[in-house]
Amino acid sequence: MSGGLVALLDDVAVIARLAAASIDDIGAAAGKAGVKAIGVVVDDTAVTPQYVQGFTPDRELPIIKKIALGSLRNKLVFILPAAMLLSQFLPWALTPLLMVGGAYLCFEGAEKIHEALTGEHHGDDSESAAAIGSPEHEKLMVSGAIRTDFILSAEIMALSLAEVAGEPFGSRLAILVVVAIMITALVYGVVALIVKMDDLGLKLANARTGSGQALGRALVKGMPKVLSVLSVVGTAAMLWVGGHILLVGLDTLGWHEPVHILHDWEHAAEEATPVAPGLVKWLVETLGSLLFGWFVGSVITTVLRFLPKKHAAAAH
Repeated sequence: MSGGLVALLDDVAVIARLAAASIDDIGAAAGKAGVKAIGVVVDDTAVTPQYVQGFTPDRELPIIKKIALGSLRNKLVFILPAAMLLSQFLPWALTPLLMVGGAYLCFEGAEKIHEALTGEHHGDDSESAAAIGSPEHEKLMVSGAIRTDFILSAEIMALSLAEVAGEPFGSRLAILVVVAIMITALVYGVVALIVKMDDLGLKLANARTGSGQALGRALVKGMPKVLSVLSVVGTAAMLWVGGHILLVGLDTLGWHEPVHILHDWEHAAEEATPVAPGLVKWLVETLGSLLFGWFVGSVITTVLRFLPKKHAAAAH
C-alpha cells in the first residue's frame, strides 16, 4: 500500500512539473505574442484618454474602469471565440474581417480630421443633445470608446493569434486569454495614470518642499497639453493602424502593388539616409500607412455624406 502511495505521489509530482512547465511555456508565448502587438497597444493607449475629457475628476477612473471592462469583454466574449473558431474552420475569413475593421478605423480618423478642419460634426442627434459631463454624455463616450476599442482589440488578438498559429488548440486558447488580460491591464493602467496625473500635480503643488511644488505646478499646467497631443496622436494612430491593416490585407489577398510601392519608398529613404536608416524606414512605412488610411477614410466619409441622413447616422 505504501509503495503504491509513493508511486502515486511520484506521478503527481511529475504531472505538477509538467503543468508548471506548460504554464511557463504559455506565459513565454503570451509575452512573445504581446510584443508583436505592442504597436497597436500604443495606439489604444493614445486613443482612450480623449474619452474622459470634459468630465469631473471623480468620474475619470469610473469611466476608465467601464471602458476597461468593455475592452476585456470585447476580447474574451466576442473576439476570442470568433478568432478561435475562424482560425480552426475558416482561416481565410480572418483577413477580410480585419480589413473591415481597418476601414472603420480609417473612417473614424478621417472624420475627426474633417471635423477639426471644417467645424462640422456628423455625430448623431443624441450625442449633440447630451450635455458635456452629463450621464448621457458619459454613456455615449463609454460606448464610443468600447466600439473603437473593439477594432484595436481585434487587431491585437489577430496579431497574437498569428504568432501562435502552430500551437495546439488548447495552448492557443490559453495564450490568447493571457494576452487579453495582460494587454487590457497594461493599456488601461497607463491610461488611468495619464488622466490622473493632473490630480497628482495638485497634491504636489501643496507639498512642503519647493521642488515638489514646482513639479506639481508643471504637471497641472502640462497635462491639458499632453491630453491634447494624445488626442492628435490617437487620430493619427487610427489612420496608421487602419491603413496598415488594409495594406497587409490587400497584399495577402493578392494585390501586391500598394505594399511593393511603399517598400520601394522605404528602401529609397533608408539608402539615402546615413544616420538612423532603420528609424527613417519605419517613419516612411508609418507615414505611408497613415496617408493610405486617410485616403480610404476620406473616400468612405465622402460617400457617407451623400447617403440619406438616417443611414449616415446609423454608421456611427
